[in-house]
Amino acid sequence: MELAQILDSMEPAEALAALKPQLRKILSSLDEETVVEFVTGLMEQKDGDKLSSMVHL
Repeated sequence: MELAQILDSMEPAEALAALKPQLRKILSSLDEETVVEFVTGLMEQKDGDKLSSMVHL
């Protein structure tokens, strides 16, 4: 089974918990700029930048 299919079959919280150790390992081997770009990319939305809207909270 493909990773995407496995993750799609899981509840969102369960999928995140399963990915966490692997992501931690991968991200720890990258430079800080790449990690920040990745995390920022996760927070972006099609209709605007979620990060900038969070600043107003």
